[in-house]
Amino acid sequence: MNDKLAIITVSFNKKAVTQLIESLAHQNHKNFTLYIVDTSGNNDTFPPLNPNVKVLNRINKGYAYGINEGIKEAMTDGVNAFCIINDDTYVEKDFTQKANASIKSHPSSLIGGKIYYAPEHEYHKDRYAKKDQGNVLWYAGGTVDWSHSQPGHRGVDEVDLKQFDKVEETEFITGCLMLLDKSVINSLGFLDESYFLYYEDADYCERAKKLNIKLIYDPSVKIWHLVSQSTDGSGSKLHQKYQKKNLVKFALKYAPLRTKLHVLKNYFFAV
Repeated sequence: MNDKLAIITVSFNKKAVTQLIESLAHQNHKNFTLYIVDTSGNNDTFPPLNPNVKVLNRINKGYAYGINEGIKEAMTDGVNAFCIINDDTYVEKDFTQKANASIKSHPSSLIGGKIYYAPEHEYHKDRYAKKDQGNVLWYAGGTVDWSHSQPGHRGVDEVDLKQFDKVEETEFITGCLMLLDKSVINSLGFLDESYFLYYEDADYCERAKKLNIKLIYDPSVKIWHLVSQSTDGSGSKLHQKYQKKNLVKFALKYAPLRTKLHVLKNYFFAV
């Protein structure tokens, strides 16, 4: 595998992706291309990025569709290593170096990294001292609660005291940051575009498990997340609509029968 890395993000609005572009402009390891799949319909222009950025203008057919379009373009360009990342994130200058190293160390695997809340974007802002800002975890490995068919984030809302600094297998990797090589695409295919928004990552992880593709948590790969800035914030109507709808879809596909019935009851009869 060569060292070229495709970083793929979907942009619903230009403002959200600006910090990601700026942080990628200062990478130590510059052998990468950022693929911005612009689904805003505005034909936005983005800040220049060296060494390379590609903007793909596409209609808005959902997050999974956008990511798939970016991966396909990167594969056409001969790239074999991929980083799926949310547009409302930013990284440190060693990010691409660490991402490439992790993909090489864990071939034919899905890999997630350590994700922090961006400063002042913590869910419980009043809980933390000023010194803790930027060091509060959003994701440090994942779980799946099959009694409710809910993927979860280990360590969420905890201050990082290096309690999750071990490379290990995990149950769920969030699509906010997902690393993989071409062999995974060859075995697993692309994200399921029928989800439109949310749960496409959980679905991809379950499909991977069925094919014995390992899910790896690697804390050396770190990003900071502004949390749902592309979808009007956590708890927005858009956020709730697709969370509820796709929870049902995911549960009906993978959950035990008792959970399927529980989820259907909540969806149709919840007040």
